[in-house]
Amino acid sequence: MTPFAKLGLSSQLTKTLETSGYTQPTPIQQQVIPLMLLGYDIVGIAQTGTGKTAAFVLPLLERLKANQHKAIPKHCGALIIVPTRELAKQIDDNIEKYGKSTYHQRACIVGGMKYPRQIKRLNQGLDILVATPGRLEDHLKSGNLSLAKTETVILDEADQMLDLGFFPAIRRIVKQAPKARQTVLLSATMPKPIRALASELLDNPRDVAVTPQSTPVERIEQAVMLMDKPEKRPFVVQALENQFRTIIFTRTKHGADQLVKYLSKQGVTASAIHGNKSQNARQRTLDAFRKGEEHILIATDIAARGIDIPDVSLVVNYDVPTTPEAYVHRIGRTARAGREGRAITLCAPEEQKHLRDIERLIKIKLPIENVQAGEIDENAYNPMKAVAKPVAKTAAKSGPKKHRKGGSAQRTPERPAEKSDSERFDKKRKPKDSKPAGRRKAEAGQASKSGQQHKRGEQPRKKGGNKNPPRGPARNRTRD
Repeated sequence: MTPFAKLGLSSQLTKTLETSGYTQPTPIQQQVIPLMLLGYDIVGIAQTGTGKTAAFVLPLLERLKANQHKAIPKHCGALIIVPTRELAKQIDDNIEKYGKSTYHQRACIVGGMKYPRQIKRLNQGLDILVATPGRLEDHLKSGNLSLAKTETVILDEADQMLDLGFFPAIRRIVKQAPKARQTVLLSATMPKPIRALASELLDNPRDVAVTPQSTPVERIEQAVMLMDKPEKRPFVVQALENQFRTIIFTRTKHGADQLVKYLSKQGVTASAIHGNKSQNARQRTLDAFRKGEEHILIATDIAARGIDIPDVSLVVNYDVPTTPEAYVHRIGRTARAGREGRAITLCAPEEQKHLRDIERLIKIKLPIENVQAGEIDENAYNPMKAVAKPVAKTAAKSGPKKHRKGGSAQRTPERPAEKSDSERFDKKRKPKDSKPAGRRKAEAGQASKSGQQHKRGEQPRKKGGNKNPPRGPARNRTRD
C-alpha cells in the first residue's frame, strides 16, 4: 500500500499522483486529507510551498469518484474561494493535473474575464468551482449561480480572505450555503484577531498546525539592507546582477510601474503584475516568467499569493510590507519544493517600525547592514546650489594687468561712472497702463471734448454709461 493510499485515497487517484511524480505526502497532507474525508471542519496552518493545495483538492476528487452523479445546473458541489486571480488559476491547474483519471466538471471564475463564457459554464453545473470574491458575488446577485446545494466551502489563504476588508463579502457568500456544510480554512498565517472572525464560519473545527505559526522557511537566507529611499533603485540594479529568476515586491501599483521604467532605462528588462493589469496581460507575464523568457518580475502584495514558480532564486522587498504576515508570503515565493533561496529587504529609516513588527512575529532577529548604493558626483547638478542667491562682487578681478606698447604707465580699461542712488531713482517709472489701446484712445477723446465744453474749474457732468468703473489706480485718478 502506497503512502497516499494509507491516507484513504483510492488506487486510481494514487496512480495518477505517482505518474505526476508525487510519492510521499507532506506533513500538512498527512493530517488534512483524512480529516476532510471524514467531513470535519478544519483550520490548517502551514508554510507556503508545503502542499496545501493538494491537501484539499485530493479529498474533493476522492469524494467525486465515490459519488458519481451529474452536476446540477447553476449549482456547484464544492466552492474554493481565493483572494487573487493568479492563485485561482494555479489551483485550477492543479485540479486538472490531479483529476486526470476522475471525471469532474470544474470552472475558474475570476474578474478581468468576459461574462458570457463564465455564465455558460455555470449553466452547465459544476462539481468544483474556484472563484474570487468579487466576481463570485456578481454571479450570485445576477442569479447565474446558487450555493443551495454546495457541500464544501474552502477558503485558501484564509488570513487575507478574512481580513477586515474581505470579511463582509465572505460572510455574505457563506450565508448562502447550507448550514450543514464542511468548511476548511488553510493558510500560511492565522493571526489571533482573524481566528476570532473565522470561528464564526466553522463548526467545532479541528486545528492542524504543521509548523509554528508565521515562521518563514528555514532554507531562506534573509537579510535587511538599511538605506535611504533614493538609494533603493541603484541598489536593485546591482542586486540583479547574475540572478536567474527574481521577484521584486512593491507596496503600490504606481511604484511597480515606475520601477519597471527605471530598470528599462538602465538596460534591465522587467515586467510588472498588479491589479490594474488585465487578466490576460497578467497571465502572459506569468507564463513568460515561468518559461524563462523574462527573469525579473515586479509584483504587488495582491500577487504574492498565487505565484508558484519553483526556480525563484531571489526575492527583493523593495518596500517593507506594512503587515508582518505579508512578509511571510512574499519571501515564501522562493525556496519552494525543497529548494533554497534568498530574500533581501530594502529598508528606509522611516520603515524600521514595520521591520520591528516582522521580527516580533517571526521571532527572528534579522541581520541589518547599512548600504550606500552609489557615490555622489560633486560636479553633478545640485538643486540646493541652483536656488542659492548669487553673491555680489566686492572687489575687482585679480590677475596680470596689460601693458600698453610704447609707454611705461599701466592702464586699466575705464568704466563709465556709475550713477548715484539719488540720480538713479530720481525719475520714477510711470505705472504701466494695463488698459487696451482702443480704450485709452476713446478715453483721451472724451477728455478733450469735455475740456472744450466746460470752463476751467467746473466739474464735468456725470454720464450714465459705465456704472462699474475700472478698479485700481484708474479709479482714483483725478481730473485736471
